[in-house]
Formats: sequence, structure tokens, C-alpha cells
Amino acid sequence: MAIRNIRIMGDPVLSKTAKEVDGVTPRIRQLILDMLDTMYEAGGVGLAAPQVGILKRIVVIDVTPEGNSPIVLINPVIVESSGKQIGDEGCLSLPGKAGVVTRPNYVKVKAYDINMREVIYEGTELLARAFCHELDHLDGHMYVEKVEGSLHDTQAES
Repeated sequence: MAIRNIRIMGDPVLSKTAKEVDGVTPRIRQLILDMLDTMYEAGGVGLAAPQVGILKRIVVIDVTPEGNSPIVLINPVIVESSGKQIGDEGCLSLPGKAGVVTRPNYVKVKAYDINMREVIYEGTELLARAFCHELDHLDGHMYVEKVEGSLHDTQAES
């Protein structure tokens, strides 16, 4: 298990556009596994490669309470979205803070998996929010740009 350092808001890498992945090398495979370990260790539901300092279009997501259904997205694109949800959103790159963000309630994403096979995922509610949030990171954007009102502190863990 390799835990990587999560970059915090203000780090220049978080405002850059990530580059497409041409193929899954052993190094890319290790990055993906490290990203999953890092996301689970930090208690997040998603993590984009730029958040660990790597400008590659790779995202990992797992919105299950058990944390046993990881989704790996390489070169993801949103191909369809609809509806609207308004709710609190936080980010591992801005720990302890959250803000209200409006996102689509349904999102369909096309990407490649860890074996570079094309995959399509559809999600609603939290999964749709996670798709949008993590894909924003790939283009150098953070949720704070979309916050309605001000940021607030998240509840401390007991």
C-alpha cells in the first residue's frame, strides 16, 4: 500500500490541465493503485491524479459506504447529464471545508478502465456529483469556483 501526498488548494498543479493517457504502463497501473489507497486512507469518495501531483487524466471513485466498488476512469468525458441537485460538497484538497454546489443529478461518463477497455458509467446523486467534481480537477478547476455562498467548516470526526 502506497499513500501519496494530497496536494492542497493553492498548489499550482491543481490549476493545470491534465494530459491524456496513451496506454497503461506499469507506472500508470501503480499510480492508479496508489490513488485508490490514498483515497481510501483519506476517507474520500474520489481522487484525481492532479491531486497527487500527476498531470494525467485519471480519476478513481468509490461512493459505496463499504468502500469496495472502485471505479477507475482514464481519459473520462461526460457524454450526457440532466437534472439538478444542490448540496454540500467537499474536497480532499481542501480538508475541513465544504460549500453548496449545484450539479447535474444524472451523469453518463465514457472512459477507459485500467486495461484500456472502453467503459461507460451512469450515475445519479452522489456518484453524479463525484463524476463532475473529479473531472473538473482534470481541467484545473476546484469546486470552490462553483460554491454558492461561502465555505463552511465540516463536522469534525469523532
